Amino acid sequence: MLLWLLLILAPGRQPAGALPKALLLLKPPWSTAFKGETVTLFCKDHHSLAWEYVSWYHNETPLRRQSGKLQISKSGHYRCKTQRSSLSDPVHVQFLSDWLVLQASHPAFERDKVVLRCRGKEEEDIMERTYYKNEEKIRSSYNSNITVYPAFNDDSTYHCTASGTYIWGGSWTETSRPLKIQVQELFPSPVLTASPSWPIEGSPMTLTCETWLPPQTSHTRLQFCFFKEHRALGAGWSHSPELQIPTTWSEGAASYWCQARTVIPRILKTSPRSQIRVHRVPVSDVNLETQPPVGQLIEGEDLVLICSVAAGTGTVTFSWHREGSERSLGRKTQNALSAELRIASVREQDAGRYYCAADNMDGPVLSKRIRITLRVPVSPPVLTIRRPRSQAVEGDVVELHCEAQRGSPPILYRFYHEDVPLGSSSAPSGGEASLNLSLTAEHSGNYSCEANNSLGVQRSKMVSLSITVPVSHPVLTLNPDVAQAMVGDVLELRCEAQRGSPPILYWFYHEDVILGNTSAPFGGGASFNLSLTTEHSGNYSCGADNGLGAQSSEMVSLNITGLSKNKVTHITVGVIGCLLSMLGLAATAALVGRFRTQRKSGAIPRNIGSVPGPDPPAQALHGPPSLSRPALMELQPLYSNVSPGDDDLVYSQIWSRQHREGSPARSPRTHQKGEVFHQEPAIIYSEVKRADPDDPARQDREEAAEGYENVPCASLALDH
Repeated sequence: MLLWLLLILAPGRQPAGALPKALLLLKPPWSTAFKGETVTLFCKDHHSLAWEYVSWYHNETPLRRQSGKLQISKSGHYRCKTQRSSLSDPVHVQFLSDWLVLQASHPAFERDKVVLRCRGKEEEDIMERTYYKNEEKIRSSYNSNITVYPAFNDDSTYHCTASGTYIWGGSWTETSRPLKIQVQELFPSPVLTASPSWPIEGSPMTLTCETWLPPQTSHTRLQFCFFKEHRALGAGWSHSPELQIPTTWSEGAASYWCQARTVIPRILKTSPRSQIRVHRVPVSDVNLETQPPVGQLIEGEDLVLICSVAAGTGTVTFSWHREGSERSLGRKTQNALSAELRIASVREQDAGRYYCAADNMDGPVLSKRIRITLRVPVSPPVLTIRRPRSQAVEGDVVELHCEAQRGSPPILYRFYHEDVPLGSSSAPSGGEASLNLSLTAEHSGNYSCEANNSLGVQRSKMVSLSITVPVSHPVLTLNPDVAQAMVGDVLELRCEAQRGSPPILYWFYHEDVILGNTSAPFGGGASFNLSLTTEHSGNYSCGADNGLGAQSSEMVSLNITGLSKNKVTHITVGVIGCLLSMLGLAATAALVGRFRTQRKSGAIPRNIGSVPGPDPPAQALHGPPSLSRPALMELQPLYSNVSPGDDDLVYSQIWSRQHREGSPARSPRTHQKGEVFHQEPAIIYSEVKRADPDDPARQDREEAAEGYENVPCASLALDH
């Protein structure tokens, strides 16, 4: 009798959304047992063993029992399901009354090991067990179990024998029923499906490699790989049974297939080949775009022309064109709905009308034409200063003219003086701009301008402007500032213009008669000193000129009266001194005359206190006096101080003396302009040199030194 161990293969892939199948397990895990034994059945879903609310079936007949396990002792097909799973595959269990049975473990899958056990009712009597496959001996074993690896769809039959010896001698042998092991397929050969099944060229397509694993082998993982003709698609082997193709292209009917495999054990299965045809769509709605967008392209940037089609499949040939040019700018053929052409560093000559064409073997389709314009950044501007004369003068109106030779309008110009904004002016259509400026003295310096058209700012070079300021009306002042002065005073005429560019030439006038001029190279005022005489009374004025026009001051009146106070004092003292000397000389002469009269009459001896001798001759009065004859008369000294107007000198009269003859004894510090003054008093002045009035110590030292320089009275009086 042939014993079949039926291992039922899952009937197919579960519908989408269906509950997973339940798994029926045996304990002990043998589907063949002796009569009188029991086998416990367990129902397991994909999560765990179920202990309640289990539905059991025996030969497709529902059983009332709903616990998580079921003990059986009858042969038949058993199935189960839980609340979280669908109906399990059937398991055939048999109970036999034979003395020796061959058992196979449950469940068994391809390339998986299967345990065979040769079991007798009286195990202790069995001495040796022998296993056979297709009547050929596999192995003899004293143990009860062996392991085999049956192939899928293997029709081989297995049986075993058991032998032993009797107590009284002899041997015996028992043979089991033959057993055909039906090995369950681990997973069926995959089937390749495409979605959509009729794809349109350019659209996505999903390929699915369909196969499944029984719930009992859910721990096993499959790997998948997809092929087109002889070329692998995607990244090769992956654990996903699906492959997404973003875009399909029409190349006629192509053969697609897939493979599925397990790593352990190594099982590889291939799907049948499927012919998939992709439908081609003609190109339509050709469009040309630019990057950057139209109106925003700046000279020097790259221009990207993007040609695209709204519909169309297959290989598309794109070409780009510019009006007025017979040759195309570029051409590309690719499996895409758009293509780009880059024009590097565009220039003004690249502006114009552009279009593109697309063709996928049904004839070219043209896009609309678009106009490409360029925005040109401004070039560095040039600043010029337009003035009415070669030298800018305060009060002139000058024009600051700024112009950038290149640049897209509008252009905003800004004007600067020493980087300080003066104002701005716009050129809506491009070109130049100007700013008028009324000049003042503060406008001298460096000027620049700036051009900006929102594509960058450019600054001009500096231009220098020097402003010449005409002199203002000068102011004449007198030092000392008095309306009335005296003859001999030294007057300082001070003329100063408050404004005016240097150098300034000052002229000084007395009653419109030029007295002199003085230059001020660095501006400011100038002075002119005048020693006053009686003719200097009248009106004074001054003029200033720096080459831009002369200006005159207002008149200043000055009245000159007599001598100055200091000089009157000096002259008075000198005259008095001279008069006193002359009086002394007259008295001396009278005494001498009287003395001579008395001598002639004999009233007075010839020599008084000396050796008598003859009278000296008359000419002896004009010659140098004798050293042995004393002077006839010596006057008392007179002292007075005379200042000649110089604050550093004081003249002091020391003494006055009358000599009958020239005296050889002269002071080494005294000099005279004549030999001897006859019948005239001699007034000697001593010059005392003063120290700096701001240095008292030095003044004391120099006064103590009493350095003198004598000058005659007559000459001194005339000088003063």
